[in-house]
Amino acid sequence: MYLGIDIGTSSVKTVLIDAGQTVLASATSDLSVSRPQSGWSEQSPEDWWQATLATIDSIAKSHPKELAAVAGIGLSGQMHGATLLGADDNVLRPAILWNDGRSAAECRELEERCPSLRAIAGNIAMPGFTAPKIEWVRKHEPEVFAQIAKVLLPKDYVRLRLAGVYASDMSDAAGTLWLDVAGRRWSDELLDATGLNESQMPTLAEGTDATGNLRDELRERWGISGNVVIAGGGGDNAASACGMGTITPGSAFLSLGTSGVLFVSNAAFAPNTDGAVHAFCHAVPDTWHQMGVILSATDSLNWLATLTGRSAPELTAEAGMDVAAPSPVVFLPYLSGERTPHNDADARGVFVGIDHSCDRAVMTRAVMEGVGYAFRDCLRVLNAAGTDISSALAVGGGARSALWLKIAASILNRPLEIPHGGETGAAFGAARLGLVAATGADPTEICTKPDIEAVVEPDAALAARYDDGYGRYRALYPAIKEVMSK
Repeated sequence: MYLGIDIGTSSVKTVLIDAGQTVLASATSDLSVSRPQSGWSEQSPEDWWQATLATIDSIAKSHPKELAAVAGIGLSGQMHGATLLGADDNVLRPAILWNDGRSAAECRELEERCPSLRAIAGNIAMPGFTAPKIEWVRKHEPEVFAQIAKVLLPKDYVRLRLAGVYASDMSDAAGTLWLDVAGRRWSDELLDATGLNESQMPTLAEGTDATGNLRDELRERWGISGNVVIAGGGGDNAASACGMGTITPGSAFLSLGTSGVLFVSNAAFAPNTDGAVHAFCHAVPDTWHQMGVILSATDSLNWLATLTGRSAPELTAEAGMDVAAPSPVVFLPYLSGERTPHNDADARGVFVGIDHSCDRAVMTRAVMEGVGYAFRDCLRVLNAAGTDISSALAVGGGARSALWLKIAASILNRPLEIPHGGETGAAFGAARLGLVAATGADPTEICTKPDIEAVVEPDAALAARYDDGYGRYRALYPAIKEVMSK
């Protein structure tokens, strides 16, 4: 038996699987986010721990015999969060989360101070990453900075409480801006830029490695008699990729969730910082991955639904399935700014081409197409980094819309595969990593693709017309960028 624990932003989810990877039980415990100032986002690390205990306690109650046989635990978590520990592992301040935007000035300062940052880290310095957050603490909370003994990521704080070890995996560590991503090791140069050193970092491991063992008192709490290995685990997207079998080079998934991700597994480190591509280590050895990230995917449709007094499913039903040409209206889905390809926090959503004939259906299709074009932008800059995809798994809430998948497949001109119902998320991927760490199994034999329920093929005629629509979309942002920033 194996557990996978995912430390999310809104909840902690734990799943229990058997040796055949059947999910036997799952439990979720909600988390809250503190926003003490506009643009800030923080959580108490103790809340992660209490939520973790609550989920495992729940499984212990519902499946005591199965939990008692657990031999491995894998961890996944929200990336980038700065968890600062002092002497005796005391938490120095609330953790600063991935979606906290306070450190924009520090990003600019770090890139000026360390011109090689992008080449080493494979990424642009963005407020979401860990290093700029620490630089903000050094500048604004020097008394806290002076006490830092260790900096841990969210899932790695939970690891500390589970096993008493300071460790992180390569995929999560790659999101700190302190990792030499090609070399899979901490960079002294990047650490020095924020006044830190390697002694303040956790030990690095592959996601499939054993990093420690479950504490005796916790084994007793859950009735586990044998040794329990804690795997390195992975950052949330890398762990999700393990859950979906997206670990072999060229395999990809498209996540059409609140935000959007186009994730591709790579055989080598392949950055494209000019296009704001994220280039990270994968959670499995000798593998990397790239991501294009858009900040408002289904969030864009949910915004339109709120504005029109309809639900998102009602809007998509009203838009129908008869798509012969792009909408006459072009929508930029930059409601919260944008990462790939612009890295522009000041970008905002825009409609262009509205006239008296426009109704809700036209606007709905414009929003869905705008998100599709944003994914096309991600694919374009991945292509510029030397990466292409032949198809992608489609996951997330938006993937339940047949219309949206038809639009996205035709805009990308790539087939989108719909996985058969079942667990494929980050907690499941973490459980798979726990299984590999405990048994020594080959990750390629464990982290396999799910059965495919259906394939949405691009419409060739529509794809050609969407090429023209994408040209209009691409021309819009540079034409109005200065207006957005005023």
